[in-house]
Amino acid sequence: MIEIVEYRDEWPAEFSAIADALRRTLGEDALRIDHIGSTAVPGLAAKDIIDVQVTVAELHAALTERLAAAGYRVSEHEADHRPSGMDLPDEQLRKRLVMNRPDHRRANIHLRIDGRFNQRYPLLCRDYLRTHRGAADAYGQLKRALARIVVHDLDAFYDVKDPVFDILMAGATEWARASGWQPGPSDA
Repeated sequence: MIEIVEYRDEWPAEFSAIADALRRTLGEDALRIDHIGSTAVPGLAAKDIIDVQVTVAELHAALTERLAAAGYRVSEHEADHRPSGMDLPDEQLRKRLVMNRPDHRRANIHLRIDGRFNQRYPLLCRDYLRTHRGAADAYGQLKRALARIVVHDLDAFYDVKDPVFDILMAGATEWARASGWQPGPSDA
């Protein structure tokens, strides 16, 4: 069942605990560890799953082997959604998705290569939603309504949510150009 909950004040601390465990597992291979997604935007409704981005120099097998050895579950999912109208080479969307250990806080961990489109995209969108309350509120309202409509169909949820987020990304991209936005320091 797809459940969207109101923002929870404990999400940043839960991210920090997850990030600490990832830092211990990955060491300096983790160039950045960032809290991304809706749980990283104060006041935004979200699925109660912490999204974490680990930025790496390359997606080599040793990374996922170390994570698997530490109890993380490695997904077969190896690419991000291609935003509508963007002609991006496949390597700009490559990633590895890992889920937190079953006995720990539910989290999706996205390993992405430094400097790639898909590494920058979630940081830009997070920062845009943090600074544009109206966009964040509208996005939260859309997710709540969509979850009520599709209830158990996660594919249908993303079939609608992804193009809507592409619209938000257009505004975020323009905002980044106008403001000179750059990613801040790593969250962990």
